[in-house]
Amino acid sequence: QVRLVESGGGLVQAGGSLRLSCAASGSIFSINRMGWYRQAPGKQRELVAAITSGGTTNCADSVKGRFTISRDNAKNTVYLQMNSLKPEDTAVYLCNADIMSSSSRRYLNYWGQGTQVTVSS
Repeated sequence: QVRLVESGGGLVQAGGSLRLSCAASGSIFSINRMGWYRQAPGKQRELVAAITSGGTTNCADSVKGRFTISRDNAKNTVYLQMNSLKPEDTAVYLCNADIMSSSSRRYLNYWGQGTQVTVSS
């Protein structure tokens, strides 16, 4: 059973920083793309940043220059370093990944349970 487990969310003041982590576990054969999405109350889920297995990244215009995505392939973990946080960054942040398990031998898309990030003004 493949799982994604996020950690690192919390409450921070505007201008502060947080680092989110997402670890994939289970019978994993390969992980392709990993990413972070967020969903604020009453809004659609949106892509924050993503990274390929080779390290190519992309991120939303709203977080460019403030957020950095990275991954540790040996640990099956993706990180999101969030600096200069703004109240509008408040949302549930969800980890997403395309993972090939040892049994399926094809990439399936997985979601974590989400972690709350709240930025106070």
